[in-house]
Amino acid sequence: MYTIKKEFCFSAGHRLTELPPEHPCSKIHGHNYVVTMELKSKTLDRVGMVMDYRRLESVKQYIDSALDHKLLNDVLPFNPTAENIAMYIYELFKETIPYLTAVEVSETPKTTARYEQDDKSLENAGKAVTSQE
Repeated sequence: MYTIKKEFCFSAGHRLTELPPEHPCSKIHGHNYVVTMELKSKTLDRVGMVMDYRRLESVKQYIDSALDHKLLNDVLPFNPTAENIAMYIYELFKETIPYLTAVEVSETPKTTARYEQDDKSLENAGKAVTSQE
């Protein structure tokens, strides 16, 4: 199995709801986020790649336009935890990015949340795609 990863960075603010008022994350604060897209394939394309990284340009465009320098509570329809953001980005791109298996979101160099497809989905990854470019 081949695995590739691509990182995308953005800066944004948020506050987490449902926390006690004395919790520091209940107040507006910011992070320099790193989103990591992970793709897996049992085979390589004719060039010898899982996928050309340039085909992930839509992720960069989305992050830059929708998330960068925004208050995430204003632009996302859920409590903007790293876990929820990872699942949201995965769900947003799973149909358009073949072999996407996981999304990680880091708020700091020491904290990362990961959302990945279940094992059943992994068995079927890429089967709907007839050929890789």
